[in-house]
Amino acid sequence: MNLIHPKKLLNSKWTKVNVVQKLKHFTVAKVEYDEQQNVVECLIRAEMNAQEFVIDWRDLKDPQQWKIGWQ
Repeated sequence: MNLIHPKKLLNSKWTKVNVVQKLKHFTVAKVEYDEQQNVVECLIRAEMNAQEFVIDWRDLKDPQQWKIGWQ
């Protein structure tokens, strides 16, 4: 399991395990929190074309889907 704290998400770098449309490397571009400091939205940006996607930040913990850093 990838260990990541929600407070350290912003600007973290990730590699998609199963590449789709040649998009492999991503950076967390935006993280929004609620009043209890829980993540309510996580936006990742593809480095290849700056395309942005909203994801559930907990998916980043799954090593079957994501690797920490750019690999």
